[in-house]
Amino acid sequence: MKKLALLSLAAALLLSVAILPAHAGDSLVAGTTAPSFTLPSQDNSAIRLADYKGKWVVLYFYPKDMTKGCTLEAHNFQRDLDKFQAANAVVLGVSFDTTSSHQTFCTKESLSFKLLADPDGKVIGAYGVPVKTYNDMKIASRQTFLIDPSGKIVKTWPDVDADLIHHSENVLAAIAAGGN
Repeated sequence: MKKLALLSLAAALLLSVAILPAHAGDSLVAGTTAPSFTLPSQDNSAIRLADYKGKWVVLYFYPKDMTKGCTLEAHNFQRDLDKFQAANAVVLGVSFDTTSSHQTFCTKESLSFKLLADPDGKVIGAYGVPVKTYNDMKIASRQTFLIDPSGKIVKTWPDVDADLIHHSENVLAAIAAGGN
């Protein structure tokens, strides 16, 4: 009986560890120079952060293509895309998903901005975005970084889930306020 109880306790502890966030490091904060990167987008073109120097960059990390929250977030950015462009801003989404998954997601949901594939998690790690693991699948936490035209992170949203429905509007307001 004791052995069974100990085995049950050990299994419960292992299961709880399997779904806890595995932090690559602390998330980057405002004032930090945004780490440079090159990642493939849904059309397999190489997207470099440096290509957007002189523009505001909305760099958002999200868990998984074609899931409810990620679809809502992407639709809201797409809805406001003309406003972002008018504000001299680009929207870039990053997840562990593949370019093929991104292509399917963009086609299905009529998304025209770039979704970047980071299956190795190098950029996710460089920005310190918390990662969760479910079985053998890794997902990035929903986090957004606003990068100013000089390449500095000026604002972060470490918990986008708290106000997902208004997130795109909040990012636009921060751009209009000069990053505040």
